[in-house]
Amino acid sequence: MQPRTNGFQPVFCTIVPPHLLDKLSQADDPLLAGPARRTLEADGARRHHRQVTALAWAPHPPRTADPVPTKPHRTLYDCRHGTDLPGRKVRDEGDDPTGDASVNRAYAGLGATFELLLAEYGRSSIDGKGLPLIGSVHYDEKYNNAFFDGEQMVFGDGDGEIFLDFTVAIDVIAHELAHGLTQYTANLTYQGQSGALNESVSDVFGSLVKQYSLGQSAEQGDWLIGAGLLAPRVSGVALRSMKAPGTAYDDDVLGKDPQPASMDDYIETDEDNGGVHLNSGIPNRAFYLLATALGGNAWERAGRIWFDVLTGGELAQNADFADFARLTVAAARSRFGEGDEVEAVLKAWSEVGVPTR
Repeated sequence: MQPRTNGFQPVFCTIVPPHLLDKLSQADDPLLAGPARRTLEADGARRHHRQVTALAWAPHPPRTADPVPTKPHRTLYDCRHGTDLPGRKVRDEGDDPTGDASVNRAYAGLGATFELLLAEYGRSSIDGKGLPLIGSVHYDEKYNNAFFDGEQMVFGDGDGEIFLDFTVAIDVIAHELAHGLTQYTANLTYQGQSGALNESVSDVFGSLVKQYSLGQSAEQGDWLIGAGLLAPRVSGVALRSMKAPGTAYDDDVLGKDPQPASMDDYIETDEDNGGVHLNSGIPNRAFYLLATALGGNAWERAGRIWFDVLTGGELAQNADFADFARLTVAAARSRFGEGDEVEAVLKAWSEVGVPTR
């Protein structure tokens, strides 16, 4: 196993996977294909820019001399359908809500993520030192995605045909921000199984933020990523299902959700950095199985185990599923002792075919 380093590797992470946009770009209807193609082109340009600038990138300097903030510092910008970031400032921390629902939803979603991390895990923002949270809305024309670029959140409005405004789902906001959490902790390489773990961790914390903000138990949560994001014409409920990977949508245009739910159906591919958005369904289901087996609030025990692994310093940047699974067993044992938590972790990984010994 490659040891973890202290170097950061910020990556360009989007909520809508390339394979889905590629499928959409091949639609006969230009109202569907056009925005998808433009989104793919824009994402490709941003991804290349991120790769080029990554070597020169450095994390924000530590603010150890000052008290760690216990309140968020959010700043929202409006791109006004352009692509220059961050755009025009429209709301700062403590400002009253604006007349723009996208701005207000993004502001609330950033705040909810900050609140969960601080209240439940004692972490101030994604870097642990109160890092300001920046978001830009109304990015580009009919842009079918949302992303974290290593420094800030960006939300498109969707094309109105397949995707709606990307601020409508709080778990999408939290998912993208959680990429920053991973960046500042385990810094999982965005390739293959470590990349799928990177995506899965974001889905996990996206779901935890949604359930926390709604006061839902593990049993009450829908375990869907992006519920409400798909337009009415789409035959589907969300982008992904953690409870039942492969069932989020089955649509004439988008096709059928291809996510596997176990290692039996693991997808070997060169696309999407080795299928990071596809194979993330396997650890996603493991977390769902653990959380529902333990019951109660998912962020209290299941989420704590995942957080301990992510921040514990032992997770290698190129960790595979088995590496991560073994560390969750150790984390459960370390925090809760021998008992229900350890047994539930072992059973969850066994059910999706990932070895823990």
